[in-house]
Amino acid sequence: MEPSYDVQAQDQEPKVWPKVAIVVLNWNGWQDTIECLESLQKLTYPNYQVIVVDNGSTDGSVEKIKEWARGEIPVKSRFVSYDPETKPVYCLEYDRATAEAGGTAEEEAKLEQFPSDRRVVLIRTGQNLGFAAGNNVGFRYAVKRGYRTLGPLNNDVSVTPNYLTQVVQALENQPMLMAISPKILKYDQISIFYGGGWIRMWQARWGYIGYNSKDTNQWTGIRETGFVSGACFVARADLFRTIGFFDEDFFFSNEEMAFGYKARSHGFRMAVDLDAVIYHREGSSYGDDDSFRRYYSAKYRLLMIKKYGKGFEKLLGFSLWALTRVAKFAAWALQKKSYLMKAEIQAIMDASKGRFGDYDRERSN
Repeated sequence: MEPSYDVQAQDQEPKVWPKVAIVVLNWNGWQDTIECLESLQKLTYPNYQVIVVDNGSTDGSVEKIKEWARGEIPVKSRFVSYDPETKPVYCLEYDRATAEAGGTAEEEAKLEQFPSDRRVVLIRTGQNLGFAAGNNVGFRYAVKRGYRTLGPLNNDVSVTPNYLTQVVQALENQPMLMAISPKILKYDQISIFYGGGWIRMWQARWGYIGYNSKDTNQWTGIRETGFVSGACFVARADLFRTIGFFDEDFFFSNEEMAFGYKARSHGFRMAVDLDAVIYHREGSSYGDDDSFRRYYSAKYRLLMIKKYGKGFEKLLGFSLWALTRVAKFAAWALQKKSYLMKAEIQAIMDASKGRFGDYDRERSN
């Protein structure tokens, strides 16, 4: 599924700005999360709701986020300047069951008394559900609350003030599009992290357009894409109602490719707005653990082919993937990287047994 490029831009503002739900997933990463929340307070967009889903953190994240909301933790960042005048922030707290039921009328009425930049919904899942399922808790809440525009935002992201205005305006002006991501730049290097996406299921390959490229003036405009980035997109609620939320078999990574593939299989179109920009701290969820990355990369490539490949795609995808393992394993043997071989073999074993969840838990079983 190769994307076609260049969607004609329309600059008129919507008559009514839709209320947008922004779902920020936190798991033992409160430092990143409060920087993200601080940057969201600077948005120029007039009508949004930040929903923080805490995915069973064990590092005191919930209390730290509430301390930030009270104005007790200043944020230091190269992209965000701390503003004590925007505190306190009203924090409405739900457990998972209450949130997925749409909250309560009484609490929601209190929330609406505050402006967008001075309120946060905080949902405790009670356990680490993984990236896809954790985000889905927030999505279900937003859909139940009647939001017609929603999407995820990684907690290791700092946004620019105009990004949401630009992507929502693009979505509102392009009725054929169902979801739009901004251009995502790397936090430290200021090179491109995501400028679109492509999927070739028959090759068992997919990836980001522009990854590691210098951000030049060629990276502008609105372009159709094979999938929107799981780090940040906004979508029409009707897209979720039609194809479902993130596939929860993808505990960590590749959920965005599966989501995009499902969307395009239904005939829906997605785009990236290269004039809207956010900054992403790549790899903060897994650090320098190459085994971790290799495990999930291998396991979810197999899962993608198994669940979403069609006929000849599936046959070719599995065949080409198996053939490339010979070269990969030989290279790792020469490089004395047996730990990568071990991680991939574990991934193959777990995939064959239908075990698609947490890396550490499955290694211990």
